Amino acid sequence: MAGALLLSVLLAAGAAAAPVGTMSDLMVRIIYPTSDAVFYIATRTPTTDAEWHDLEGKTLMLAESGNLLMMPGYARDDKRWMDDARLMLDAGTAAFNAAKKRDVEALEAVNDALYQSCVTCHTHYRRNYGRRGGGR
Repeated sequence: MAGALLLSVLLAAGAAAAPVGTMSDLMVRIIYPTSDAVFYIATRTPTTDAEWHDLEGKTLMLAESGNLLMMPGYARDDKRWMDDARLMLDAGTAAFNAAKKRDVEALEAVNDALYQSCVTCHTHYRRNYGRRGGGR
């Protein structure tokens, strides 16, 4: 929510918000690695304060990626895309809150919602998704 508020303030102030990387950059460099931290929490559970801190950062980036997807330059339309991005924002926010509490069970529980956010968006916007060779 803070990211959306910041974006709203910047836009209202006349600041130009524009993507730096491509959609592929955002997916490959930020969303895939940060979502993997949640998807593989059962086998890559943090054991030190530094590892938990790293996971908090990854889950925060994941949540904020939902906000980025709503930004002009990434957004593809005003309805379906925004709804799909909101699914990622909500799942990422739940993951961030769980990571801050060091709650592995809650992180495992958010897996389905996070996975569904990916599948829903890819089904709507990624050509040939789900077909052989259609990609992640």
